[in-house]
Amino acid sequence: MMQMIYSDAAGGFAASREYLAIRLQAHEHLLARIEEVGSEFSHWDEARVQKFVAREIDRFVQLRRVPINTSEAQQIARDLLKEINGLGPLDDLMQDQDVEDILINGYQNVFISRRGVLHKQALAFSDDQHLLRIVQRVLAPLGRRLDESSPMVDARLPGGGRLNAVIPPLALDGPLVSIRKFRQEAWGMDDLVRMGSLDAAMSSLLHHAVRERCNILISGGTSSGKTSLLNAMAVFIPESERVVTIEDAAELSLHHPHVVRMESRPAGLDGQGTVSTRDLLRNSLRMRPDRIIVGEVRGAEVLEMLQAMNTGHDGSMATIHASSPRECLYRLEMLAGFAGFAGSELSLRRQMVSALDFIVQIGRLPNGKRRLLSITEVVGMVDDTVALQELYRHESQGGQVDSWHSLGVPPQTPKLAAWKAGNAARGMADGGGWPL
Repeated sequence: MMQMIYSDAAGGFAASREYLAIRLQAHEHLLARIEEVGSEFSHWDEARVQKFVAREIDRFVQLRRVPINTSEAQQIARDLLKEINGLGPLDDLMQDQDVEDILINGYQNVFISRRGVLHKQALAFSDDQHLLRIVQRVLAPLGRRLDESSPMVDARLPGGGRLNAVIPPLALDGPLVSIRKFRQEAWGMDDLVRMGSLDAAMSSLLHHAVRERCNILISGGTSSGKTSLLNAMAVFIPESERVVTIEDAAELSLHHPHVVRMESRPAGLDGQGTVSTRDLLRNSLRMRPDRIIVGEVRGAEVLEMLQAMNTGHDGSMATIHASSPRECLYRLEMLAGFAGFAGSELSLRRQMVSALDFIVQIGRLPNGKRRLLSITEVVGMVDDTVALQELYRHESQGGQVDSWHSLGVPPQTPKLAAWKAGNAARGMADGGGWPL
């Protein structure tokens, strides 16, 4: 059973066949010693396991008279410790706070995302079985399965993050593994402003929109920063309110004292026991929520979400995959159609207009930077079309300099009437107009 070449062992003798052969023999020796120790080994703490591995590798080198130096022996011990007690080659990447995504396209191709930009990683698993062993080790404590009868899995990681895996025969070129990591400490709105994701004026508008219970959809593509923005905006929810979050795979990390978290459940081994996001949303209405936050709208739950926003749960928020505010509305219509909406297209649009106040569009630029692209208000109906008014728009000069421009139109929702009046008064006092 060959092991992988870790990035910190790449190059020189550490990447040679001789090194791999020695490490294979050392691994076999270590497994034999673990069998001798028996079940007691599983109860050892990390420090004791580390000492055991180091001692056994030294013993192996001396007994076999292996021609390696102390540094190389220590490297073998570190590699085997990760293989036995951790996630093998994924250990270092999972610990690296700058790594956002780990994408494995078959055992030989590993890519990581840092600051929105993909980089090929200088490491590879030894074979597909090695990769699958590591994935199974991640899934084991989660009670999820990955085999020929269930060749796809989507699971939440205990330390935060999400794992998706697809194996043959669905994956043609070997196992496909995607790991999305999440920060232990979510970004705040001030952090996003400092990093240049939006400006202070937009932050102020979002602050008051959340505080005054506006219903908001955050729209964007994959890995555009929707969840991070939703986490940051949720900080503005008053502490006196009860917030219910509903997700397919729990990703939200809200800094709020009263959050009730729920997560959907896939079918069990017998195909039974599914609990959908729609089921959870229906049940949440009986849990006395002040606000409902849906991690991502992607199915039939869209109808319950719109109804909740229309029936006393103002201030609710959700994310959705769409490339523009108008496309966001089209996607809502499509999902409602798939959910079996029985009314007319016009009645659905009127319900959307009544439910939604703002659509916040976020995107990832070609250089990997995540930027708020626009804040758009849902203002009403014109004939049979939903009328949108863009309030702020992102512009980039040469792909390097970001700027946001107000369209000079204040928000029309009565929920922000007091804030708008205060802004207008301060603007006139300064000789200017909307916005400050």
